[in-house]
Amino acid sequence: MSQQGAEELGAQERSPLRIGVLGAGMIATTGYGVLPNLKWIPEKATVVAIADPVVERAREAAKEFGIPDVYSTLDAMLEGSELDAVVNLTPITFHGDTSLKILRAGKHLATEKPLATTMEDADAIVEIAAAQGLTVVCSPPDALFPAYQEARRLLDEGTIGKVTFARVRSSHAGPGGSPFGWPADPTWFYQLGSGPLLDMGVYGIHEITALLGPAERVVAFSGITEATRVVRGGPFAGKTIDVTADDNTLFMLDFGGATFAVVDGTFNVHAAKSPKIEMFGRRGVLNIRDGSAAGDGPLEVYRTDALPGLDGWVTPGGWGLSGRQEWFDKLNRAVLVDHLVDSVWSGQRAVLSAEHGRHALEIMLKVAESARTGQALDLSTTF
Repeated sequence: MSQQGAEELGAQERSPLRIGVLGAGMIATTGYGVLPNLKWIPEKATVVAIADPVVERAREAAKEFGIPDVYSTLDAMLEGSELDAVVNLTPITFHGDTSLKILRAGKHLATEKPLATTMEDADAIVEIAAAQGLTVVCSPPDALFPAYQEARRLLDEGTIGKVTFARVRSSHAGPGGSPFGWPADPTWFYQLGSGPLLDMGVYGIHEITALLGPAERVVAFSGITEATRVVRGGPFAGKTIDVTADDNTLFMLDFGGATFAVVDGTFNVHAAKSPKIEMFGRRGVLNIRDGSAAGDGPLEVYRTDALPGLDGWVTPGGWGLSGRQEWFDKLNRAVLVDHLVDSVWSGQRAVLSAEHGRHALEIMLKVAESARTGQALDLSTTF
């Protein structure tokens, strides 16, 4: 039998991973969440259990998505159901403890961002997963998207030469900051232990480090723009929130060799027309667009000497990125499970690795320290 035939037979013999879901909130159940979109990959994953401390919420999700087992605690789910992996959809402050418990139980892990809130927990997650041969996939998933994969290829090929600096936009107006509302109480997003750096800045950190590699140093500014916020729409419209977490953070990453990136983590971006990421190189510019208009591609390239003696914008039509992106848009947050299963089955290291998540966490922690102390701080982790 040929190698290809053997691989195809192996794929046919694989059983879907038995998944437990920890947390029955928005990321689990809404239209862009994990559970509604696992329908696209039934051959890869079957949800057999769900746990949430608000057990009635877990029961509602179980009824809606046909999940057989319902629990009020992670411990009960790990003990009561046969699981291959757990998807950790708990709030930010619980990620470290719950992920460690999942790995110590011998289960593969897909977790929402950030990986943890302390370096001690992040180190332990990396070490335990490696020691037990377990796969960890950490959100956000952007590094998997075709535009980012293609952008990295273009950078590696030297399309714009040495990257000198980048601008990265990874923020919005904050939960409850839109007139369209927020389906749940957004208060916790503005409290100590959360905030836009951990909630949104993490996207920009993952994106730019996926493109340029690990950063070496960071310097930051951060603060609270207004002591209170008022929810603008939705079921909690009019609610006043006391803001205790910094809601406006800007920082610069030093990648070595005089390559820098400015990244934001703020709840103060109501709109923007600029590209999501702009990278300025010695021989050109590479933009990753956000919400491209119909007919426009997600990437823009400006090249010196695009033609002999002529600089200009180049937007090749053969990349096919929009069509390839449709699959990821269809999966939404279920892409974490898709990537976890692919990594487990292939035995290859996940693109959304625990090591990358740990590096992003160190950046965020050092951002907060830099803003507090006014110092540029060295980074020690890599991926």
